[in-house]
Amino acid sequence: MEIDELAAVVEQVRDPRVAPVVAALSDKLRALIDVGLGYLSLARPTTTLSGGESQRIKTVRHLGSSLVEVVYVFDEPTAGLHQHDVRSLIGLLESLRDKGNTLLVVEHDPQVVRAADRIVELGPGAGSAGGRIVFEGGYDELAVADTPTGRGLRSRARQREPRVPTGKLRVEGADRNNLRDLTVDVPTGVLTVLTGVAGSGKSSLAAEFVAQHQATVVDQRPVSTNRRSSPLTYCGIAPAVRALFARRTGTSPALFSANSAGACPVCQGAGVVHTGLAFLDGQETVCEACGGRRFRAEALAHTVDGLSIADVDDLTVAEAVDRLPAPAIGRALGHLVDVGLGYLRLGQPLTDLSGGECQRLKIAKELSAGQRSTCHVLDEPTTGLHRSDVEVLLRVLDRLVERGSTVLVIEHDLEVVRSADWVIDLGPGPGRHGGRVVFSRSPQQLLACEESATARALRASVSA
Repeated sequence: MEIDELAAVVEQVRDPRVAPVVAALSDKLRALIDVGLGYLSLARPTTTLSGGESQRIKTVRHLGSSLVEVVYVFDEPTAGLHQHDVRSLIGLLESLRDKGNTLLVVEHDPQVVRAADRIVELGPGAGSAGGRIVFEGGYDELAVADTPTGRGLRSRARQREPRVPTGKLRVEGADRNNLRDLTVDVPTGVLTVLTGVAGSGKSSLAAEFVAQHQATVVDQRPVSTNRRSSPLTYCGIAPAVRALFARRTGTSPALFSANSAGACPVCQGAGVVHTGLAFLDGQETVCEACGGRRFRAEALAHTVDGLSIADVDDLTVAEAVDRLPAPAIGRALGHLVDVGLGYLRLGQPLTDLSGGECQRLKIAKELSAGQRSTCHVLDEPTTGLHRSDVEVLLRVLDRLVERGSTVLVIEHDLEVVRSADWVIDLGPGPGRHGGRVVFSRSPQQLLACEESATARALRASVSA
């Protein structure tokens, strides 16, 4: 049984002896439905929920709490939410506020920004180019401010003619989860966006597409669980950097590897020393011998253009393109700059990256691979992205298409929907109310579809 089915059953209970219990349960179930979770099965394990679904359930749980004057911190609460459900989420946040609580929300969604009582913008850039407050005030002031967010709110969607598909790939007889023996054609050689309310079957359809056709899935899962992995190693330029230092200094390339002869003998090139504490969690401390720089003194004594091998780890990707004089290094790192990751440090552990950063790192690797005429599937690539970063992402997706790739994107962001060549909208509702194709044509034609929640959101955004 799904949550919305249970809500309908509970509303039929009229016994006055249990009226208070029924009222409280109805309010909770209605709140879950309002934030777009009515499609969840009551027996569904919580371990299978997405991050956005888990966060919304926690929000509803705290809504019924008698605690007041509590400070709540929400990190991207609209993640995975269709525009249709964002207004309901805002209502929940406002209910928590009105009970006497303080809410701090990290968010890029324009609707949530507009509903805020106070807005604080950090920037102006990412990484070392950010970290300071560039705006503080209300929405009306932000809408005219010369800041990245202010400019993003004023920007207009790009207009272009949809590209012509080169063919089609058919997904046939899909019956995964709530899909109902679904058959649909995905056009090739263009950017196709899968839309629909949360729980309508988008991820299930994408999984069927991957199962029936060879496709590369570019998701937000961690790139690596090894702390020694970094952009330097992931892009495959570590051998080129070591060769550059060896050629300039007349020594062995192994001397410039933190996993080989150049490693600090105390921390073995990790930069930290781990101390086990028996029944307690272990502690990591910065290695006193190398000061966290990972290399032995002999390796650090050699420099190239004033940089030691440890200094290379501290360079940002954008700085390294200019300062490391090797064409192979510049080409590989250029793809990271193209996907908006120029602010990452070369030696930054990949375990520190967000899901969105991991996904863009994988896209950069696809761009550098040089493989053409492939299929790429991306699940909500705009999660965690600022409006200006969405434009960068769209340019990257266009590059994949221009190389001959077929790109299928699951997305709620209306800018991405407008920029697509083809839209497949699932629904019309979540769970058992969805699982069928409501619309499959160009985004311009989608505006006229009355049954689609995505079409209604697009029309509302145009009128706004």
